[in-house]
Amino acid sequence: MSTDALPVLKPTDFASDQDVRWCPGCGDYAILAQMKKVLPSLGVPREKIVFISGIGCSSRFPYYMNTYGMHSIHGRAPAVASGLKTVRPDLQVWVITGDGDGLSIGGNHLMHAIRRNMDLNIILFNNRIYGLTKGQYSPTSLLGAKTKSSPMGAIDNPLNPLSIVVGAEGTFVARTIDTNLKHMGKVMERAAAHSGTSFIEVYQNCHVFNDGAWNYAKERDEKEDNVLELEHGKPMIFGKNRDKGIRLNGLEPEVVELGKGISEDDLLFHDERATEPSLAYLLTRMRHQDGFPEPIGVFRAVESPQYDDLINRQIEQAIGTQGPGDLEKLFHSGDTWTVS
Repeated sequence: MSTDALPVLKPTDFASDQDVRWCPGCGDYAILAQMKKVLPSLGVPREKIVFISGIGCSSRFPYYMNTYGMHSIHGRAPAVASGLKTVRPDLQVWVITGDGDGLSIGGNHLMHAIRRNMDLNIILFNNRIYGLTKGQYSPTSLLGAKTKSSPMGAIDNPLNPLSIVVGAEGTFVARTIDTNLKHMGKVMERAAAHSGTSFIEVYQNCHVFNDGAWNYAKERDEKEDNVLELEHGKPMIFGKNRDKGIRLNGLEPEVVELGKGISEDDLLFHDERATEPSLAYLLTRMRHQDGFPEPIGVFRAVESPQYDDLINRQIEQAIGTQGPGDLEKLFHSGDTWTVS
């Protein structure tokens, strides 16, 4: 066995020789840069890392990484990744998708990958628009959003990605923002360390077709009043002056001001390790348009059996009791007939 130490890699080692073809100002650049910065710290050789994408602006991501990668078909990246991870459990597999690719045509594949708890890392770039096809409304576009395909305003109730993931009992659920680089890096590191499916929603700006969609969570003068950074075991406090918090009133969350008879002990404390997903689901439902700060960070991080582990154990068990399979023999077993 070789005792040679792995070479120490740098972010530039993960950059491919391809020209990046996203629009100037696109939030995708920040996600790409942060991924290149995080990967060297994981200590995983490049030949053991695979990026798999579907279709859309975000799905050009594998071209720009100096790792293995696959630009697959629309919405099917989770299915392709599930197959790869099952037969090559030694690989670290990342799925890159967007709100259109992952939640519209690919919604079913995404949901089943999550409920199976495959050991995949899924990043969903949410810009609330179809950018590659020039500005149609997406599954996360808000009611009333006027786009090229909804000139009078979108009338579809928008999907909340994290509500879906928690509803499928995702074992690692997180959100971050494309301009909060330090936070994004920490979330990526934790996702990579998680055993099972990790899912990260990134608020990502489409500079051309939906510019400013997340300004309330990004602008210096208002983000602290509109974003709640989750910390495990800590009370939920936010605001420029750290004087607001989230309290439960029955089963409903409410925004309260600290002082005035309310202390930190009265607030809701975050528990990302709660096996019961109700708290995480409640947090996903806190929306800016309803007067709440929107949480970022890790909503849920729990352990659960993984499909890829279980299926490989069953295969080993079958081989142990029945011997290695013979495909040719299988083809000619049972009822066969000749078509003439």
